[in-house]
Amino acid sequence: MSAATPTDDPSTAGPDRRTFSYDPLTYAATVPAMLAAVVAAHGDNDLLVSALHAGGLDRVTYREADERSAEMAARLIAVGVGAGTRVGILAPNGPDFVVAFLAITRIGGVAVPINTFFQAPELRWLIRDAGLHTVLAVEELLGKDSLARLTEAIGWPGVTDGPLRLPDVPALRAVLPLGDHTREWPTTWPEAVAPGFRRAVEETVRPADDVAIIYTSGSTSDPKGIIHTHASVIEHSRFIASRHEWTSDDRVYVPMVFFWIGGLVFGLTGPMQIGVTILTEERFDPGDVLALLAGEKATYATGFPHVGPALVNHPDYASTDLSALREGYQQVLLSADRRTADPSLRVAQLGMTETCSSHTWWPPHEQLPEHKRGSLGVSAPGYEHKIVDADGVEVPDGVTGEICVRGRALMRGIVGRTRDETFDADGWYHTKDGAYRDADGHLYFAGRVDDMVKTSGANVAPVEVEEVLMRIEGVRIAYVVGVPDPEKGAVVAGVVVRNDGARIGEDELRTACRAQLSAYKVPKLWVVLDDVDRLPYTTTSKIDKRRLVALLGSGELRGDHVTSA
Repeated sequence: MSAATPTDDPSTAGPDRRTFSYDPLTYAATVPAMLAAVVAAHGDNDLLVSALHAGGLDRVTYREADERSAEMAARLIAVGVGAGTRVGILAPNGPDFVVAFLAITRIGGVAVPINTFFQAPELRWLIRDAGLHTVLAVEELLGKDSLARLTEAIGWPGVTDGPLRLPDVPALRAVLPLGDHTREWPTTWPEAVAPGFRRAVEETVRPADDVAIIYTSGSTSDPKGIIHTHASVIEHSRFIASRHEWTSDDRVYVPMVFFWIGGLVFGLTGPMQIGVTILTEERFDPGDVLALLAGEKATYATGFPHVGPALVNHPDYASTDLSALREGYQQVLLSADRRTADPSLRVAQLGMTETCSSHTWWPPHEQLPEHKRGSLGVSAPGYEHKIVDADGVEVPDGVTGEICVRGRALMRGIVGRTRDETFDADGWYHTKDGAYRDADGHLYFAGRVDDMVKTSGANVAPVEVEEVLMRIEGVRIAYVVGVPDPEKGAVVAGVVVRNDGARIGEDELRTACRAQLSAYKVPKLWVVLDDVDRLPYTTTSKIDKRRLVALLGSGELRGDHVTSA
């Protein structure tokens, strides 16, 4: 499929107001149809190469993934998995995860990736909430005993005799091992059904069927199980991947975990449809990643903003050959002459689990004009947006409010919630993201509605201050929050992590902010750090701002006390 050409909105002239659309698929929007098509076209390509926690690499080609997942699917059918059956996957990024995901979904089962950091009580909660029929898991996870965690979670008495019947997890019937295993498991793999029957099952899978339930990080409440269909995942992920101008010759680095929507849709199912080789790792280690990128001749790097600086700050970076890399989300990895002139004029699309990754869009390698700085892009294909005030009334362009979204790749629903609890009467999903929209349809993020800092009666959008801080030389990452204050309601606090060797301190940070922001937006409380690991993150690598506020309020998080240069 060729790269997309944006469609100019006929209602106006000029390049800033555009709409985008999906290209027609050459196969049905289902996992089995997609897999058959990509294996026919790119079967001998590496699908995935993963750096192992214990050292070395694990790789699988498209053809091997097809064959291994077909065999596993035939055994899952014998276990009782079929249309709509929910099956958990507890495995790190790697071939085991990919094979399990394909095996489940090619026969109509619903894949439920499980957060690999979950402990026994969290596992029990998720297995019950999702109503999992089967769990597939590796025996050890990053050197820790995942089998022990699982058996504690489900209350397994140690007797294996037919399907499980456990009061703590009443829907669960099987817990099966992925990859090598050395101990007794709650369930043993049965013999596979005949290949012809497995193929007959695959032929019943439809685009409207559920394909996955992705659980959110749950940093402020219990995680939500977001339900997506084959059509939403296949069509939307194909759009995202093709618009990055990847081809089957690309080797794309994907550090995002596959149990998160970005990892699954942006990092796995999208690249798969083009025959891309996905480079990833069981656990992020800068030295191992640099060796992976060089050894596998990575052509493109994705990932969260902190990934690039972590690699550049590693001692091996200077001697690592990354000459095969081109455009990507980690511009810092490129030589100065190959970087975009102003990375802040590139769009960072806005996405969430509920919208199957990005719900705003702009070509990722296209520079914005200065007057669109900060744009999140316009509505992604099949999506529409409106901005509403606290009473749910739509506001005019230029006025900040809450983003509401509806459209083609929006979740089918949330586990355990009725439609009325999920969408409003007109089908809109209220995101709790604050933004305003300009006359050309570009959206501009203003932070989470519940993250806005109200200080002395004035509202401060943390994202606005963070963007200023991130443009300061020597700043690796920056976060802004409001710390409760009895007189002002809250004080604006800035937490900055420096690049290795940088000596920037509070004075320079404050001066830079004063030059670009109103006085009330400039942080009054500063914490300057040299180590990003001192910050609280969720298990999906998002900053946990609620914990950050608590650490700042208690005084537990303190700066490294380096004076300004």
